[in-house]
Amino acid sequence: MTEPLARAAQDQLFRMARTRNAFSDKPVSDALLRELYDLLKWGPTSGNVCPARFVFLTTPQAKARLAPLMSRANRGKAIGAAVQAIVAYDLKFADKIPELFPHNPGSAAWFADPAVAEETAFRNGSLQGAYLILAARTLGLDCGPMSGFDRAGVDAEFFAGTTWRSNFLCNIGYGTDEAMFERLPRLAFEDACEVL
Repeated sequence: MTEPLARAAQDQLFRMARTRNAFSDKPVSDALLRELYDLLKWGPTSGNVCPARFVFLTTPQAKARLAPLMSRANRGKAIGAAVQAIVAYDLKFADKIPELFPHNPGSAAWFADPAVAEETAFRNGSLQGAYLILAARTLGLDCGPMSGFDRAGVDAEFFAGTTWRSNFLCNIGYGTDEAMFERLPRLAFEDACEVL
């Protein structure tokens, strides 16, 4: 039986965690990025399809390719982040189903319709992007997820000739309190939930 996490762990993941707009210059090692992926990959997806793909930009040269494709406001937030991650999904995720769902490898046929494949990839890739944020927080990293970029431009720059498509961007590193907003409100249970 699984026990609830300690309140301090819940705080680190949710209540005290903040979206960061500024980061220290402390680097994030490739080994830590591997540890991050090795944690987030265990989050559930429907049929274990695992469509998310992650491109971790860590060098000035790689970040320079992304910068002109970001909105001006997001470009400012990205400065100083040790890692800029492109959270993407693979439209051909079903090619991996024999490996990922070995008890029913024929289930790849469920996604033969391109519209079904895209919807499935986007939904489950978004879930995996959320797992990225939570896994980063468990490892003591801060995140700054964002939209506000030229999606077609990112796909052309980073994924030309592939079946990968960008979903959102996420700065990863060690955040500072600089340029951080006051804690913003959230909807009450009564406004966001219904129990039937």
